[in-house]
Amino acid sequence: METRQRIVSNPDVLTGKPVIAGTRLSVPFIVGLLAKGVTHQEILAEYPYIMEEDILACLAYASQMLESSTLVPLAA
Repeated sequence: METRQRIVSNPDVLTGKPVIAGTRLSVPFIVGLLAKGVTHQEILAEYPYIMEEDILACLAYASQMLESSTLVPLAA
């Protein structure tokens, strides 16, 4: 399954943030967990209704968004 089938955006769900299809788990939420050091296995244990492929789709989506966006340096 492709990223665009796993990651969806609907203005009626979390104000249009990209989420894992069929859930209210947003891409920023999942990527944030990973950034804090939470493992894929821990995420899957906490949210057993998603799959490893969903986590990978979140990462792929985030990567695609970074590639297509103008980045602004973070303040020190």
